Amino acid sequence: MDTFLRQLHDELGQDVVYSAAQDIEPWLSDWRGIYKGQAQAVLRPRNTAQVAQALRLCQAHGMPVVPRGGNTGLCGAATPDGSPRNVVISLDRMNSIRALDTIANTLVADAGCILGDLRRAAAEAGRMLPLSLAAEDSSQIGGNLSTNAGGVNVLRYGMARELVLGIEAVLPSGEVFNGLHTLRKDNTGYDLKQLFIGAEGTLGIITGVALRLQPQMHERAVVLAAVESAQQALEFFRLLFGVCGPRLQAFEFFTDACLDLVLAHAEGVQVPFGQRHPAYVLVELADTADAEGLQALLEKCMEQALEQELCLDAVVSSSLAQLQSLWRLREDISEAQRADGPHLKHDISLPIERIPEFMESAAQRVQQAEPGCRPYIFGHFGDGNLHYNLSRPAGADKSWAAEHEHAVADVVFDEVMAYGGSISAEHGIGQLKRGAFLRCKDPVALELMRGIKQLFDPGNIMNPGKVL
Repeated sequence: MDTFLRQLHDELGQDVVYSAAQDIEPWLSDWRGIYKGQAQAVLRPRNTAQVAQALRLCQAHGMPVVPRGGNTGLCGAATPDGSPRNVVISLDRMNSIRALDTIANTLVADAGCILGDLRRAAAEAGRMLPLSLAAEDSSQIGGNLSTNAGGVNVLRYGMARELVLGIEAVLPSGEVFNGLHTLRKDNTGYDLKQLFIGAEGTLGIITGVALRLQPQMHERAVVLAAVESAQQALEFFRLLFGVCGPRLQAFEFFTDACLDLVLAHAEGVQVPFGQRHPAYVLVELADTADAEGLQALLEKCMEQALEQELCLDAVVSSSLAQLQSLWRLREDISEAQRADGPHLKHDISLPIERIPEFMESAAQRVQQAEPGCRPYIFGHFGDGNLHYNLSRPAGADKSWAAEHEHAVADVVFDEVMAYGGSISAEHGIGQLKRGAFLRCKDPVALELMRGIKQLFDPGNIMNPGKVL
């Protein structure tokens, strides 16, 4: 055992440091099986002090550090690169709720807490943590903030960064940034916590979070509407937003091809319509009370939509079981894609009003570049976020995705930039989009980011090969 590993074992303990090959192996791949790297050790600290000590040792020896959350990311940000010197640090053992205050409506927790557990804890206290993702029962809140996760409630509550009141983070030097405050107002200079949100572990490791809670939405109503096109969905959204106002919690879109995948790979799902349609919109309204009023509002809105021919057909949930079954048609798409084989995933955002014309233009460009490839388009239409995913042409080998990944991404991202969008809406950059990010990002913004990186991490040990 070399000096560095011996120091890790001596100072952190045998129960924290894993250096045997068989113990390291499970921590080297992303959940999609696209990326696999190397590492000399995996660390599983139990508290912030151990994280700080680990980073001090890594800094002293110049060892690269890869922070790892729940491994649900789609861009390879939590997967080490090919260097055998890497040290993976997982916060899965730091999973305690430190405080939950129903007067200030705040929750303070370790960064290794599972998002779904935090949501359930808030619900038990009569409050709601709005951040909600398909992977919430696996993802960790520290990783959610490190990638500035979005999810299905962004339309009403905003991205992850908009829910954060404070952060505790360990810098590469081992110093602890103690910004774990629950104040709603604090105008004392730069808002440093925001630098760690969306940084994907390149500036330090988030170890604690303070989040704002919202009133619990006891009443929910969902409608699944069939639409002819993205343009019709856009007009439908305009009506809903105007009529339903702040009760509009989610507006999700997916094509019939996505529904095909779910029906093929998910058990117990059914199509609620007598016939199939080109695309679908799933809408959720939510309120603290007044179930009858919420249902009546949704039904009234749907009457207007059908009268104005803003949708082709619609099913309004009449029970919790039906509500959940309608949501499955949208939430099971990602798992169905995984079962179907490698898909080229493009998590993009656009000005909402330009989504329909982008979809038409991008379809033409993509088919010109890669004839026969199959689009699977879905996402959080109400906040401008599309998952513009593509699969191999019918009959093509599964190796198609790896062989065409970069060429297809260039086409999609060029079109996204032409329409004033972003190449990453909620999944981050990681290693998947680094090349495109450096090509598309404003040069002045890149220089500022490099300057921040140099200030926080002059030894360049944090998450090498990601973002910058």
